[in-house]
Amino acid sequence: MTAQDTIQKTVTHNDVVLFMKGTKMMPQCGFSSKVAGILNFMGVDYADIDVLADADIRQGIKEFSDWPTIPQLYVKGEFVGGCDIVIEMTLSGELDQMFADKGVVFDQDKAEQIRAANV
Repeated sequence: MTAQDTIQKTVTHNDVVLFMKGTKMMPQCGFSSKVAGILNFMGVDYADIDVLADADIRQGIKEFSDWPTIPQLYVKGEFVGGCDIVIEMTLSGELDQMFADKGVVFDQDKAEQIRAANV
């Protein structure tokens, strides 16, 4: 199976996937830490894929999404974006709406706490 096949299978078989440096419990870069922190705080169940553990996946995800940076968030197979986009969507409420529209369970109160803390 190629890296592209593995990535496709991963985003297809998991509702929410974060390709990141490190893991959700031990991020290895600040950008990955920010996105994992948002998802963890909001109580989102997601698959965390450590791109540092596999060079083929690390390069393959950039080609798969045509996006040059990591982390990369996928929701129900759809590429959402990287750190800046996830933060922006969280603060605007767009991420909540996407989760709600796609049936992804999350804590609405926690999402509102993030926004309140960043006013």
